[in-house]
Amino acid sequence: MDPDAVAKAFVEHYYSTFDTNRSGLAGLYQEASMLTFEGQKIQGVQSIVAKLTSLPFQQCKHNISTVDCQPSGPASGMLVFVSGNLQLAGEEHALKFSQMFHLMPTPQGSFYVFNDIFRLNYS
Repeated sequence: MDPDAVAKAFVEHYYSTFDTNRSGLAGLYQEASMLTFEGQKIQGVQSIVAKLTSLPFQQCKHNISTVDCQPSGPASGMLVFVSGNLQLAGEEHALKFSQMFHLMPTPQGSFYVFNDIFRLNYS
């Protein structure tokens, strides 16, 4: 398993799904998963998806600038750090963002999001 390839594939899948069908992200989380969105902590699949689908914009496009990853711990997890721009429909300027994912392996051989931290970067 190439961690960089796994991270790249995950990031492409996550943001493509976020941009087109946010409720489709439910399969990437589990009940123990936690999202911190702009400082607000949310736990569990239903609560996380409810937060993501209730954001005050319907259409957006993520443009990824960087993806960094590291192996994490004896359970074969992975840390994935993403930075990029978030373009909201009807807005002239993109917003800069950073997001960190802690991915954990599933018994089926894939990964789920155990931790997810999102922040807009204001300059």
